[in-house]
Amino acid sequence: MTQINKKMKKLTHKKQIVIPLITLAIICFMYFGPIPRTPFENIIISIIIIIANYIEYNGKAFSALGFQREKFNSINLLVFAPLVAFGLFVLYVFALVPGIEMLTGVPIDYSSMSPLEGNLQVTIVWLILVWATAGFGEEIIFRGYLMRQFVKFFGDSKISLAINILIFCSFFGYMHMQQGLTGQLVAASVGAILCLIFYLRKYDLWFMIMLHGFFNTLGILSFYFGLA
Repeated sequence: MTQINKKMKKLTHKKQIVIPLITLAIICFMYFGPIPRTPFENIIISIIIIIANYIEYNGKAFSALGFQREKFNSINLLVFAPLVAFGLFVLYVFALVPGIEMLTGVPIDYSSMSPLEGNLQVTIVWLILVWATAGFGEEIIFRGYLMRQFVKFFGDSKISLAINILIFCSFFGYMHMQQGLTGQLVAASVGAILCLIFYLRKYDLWFMIMLHGFFNTLGILSFYFGLA
């Protein structure tokens, strides 16, 4: 019986190393490989991550990402998350963007958002896509999976947390290349703040999804009304 238990532990240990490595390789291939990028890549990667976690954690795919049932409530998701999103948006508009633009001397490139102004139909489509690909997709990939896997291997001491945030906020910023260098630095800064909130919220992914979704909603609506 003891030998069986040892074999099972060995198998679990190998699984918890091999599966994340394969998943990371797939993520890198999807983002940096020869396949053209699409608006749905984050959704595809999220599905791959959920399957990988299902195998690695013996069916507990969602709890391993930070989907905590006890924190799925209206006050947490529909009161606190929007309030934090609004605070982050104010910081973004009045401090991060102007501060980094002053640092780089280059304005952030919002040209990809120009079709939104005054166009309700396009704005609604963008809102749906952004909630799916950024709210759910980016949070599952960057916070729920990559950040949590780093914690699994290296812990969450202050030094480990700092390295964790630095790596994945840089990755997060790089993925916003359509906004130019300034946009990438701004996105990396926002990514670092999101990582820190995720840690302070004790890895509550529901909260992060709603926070990210509401934050992006404020941004999209500002473009629709011509305020950006």
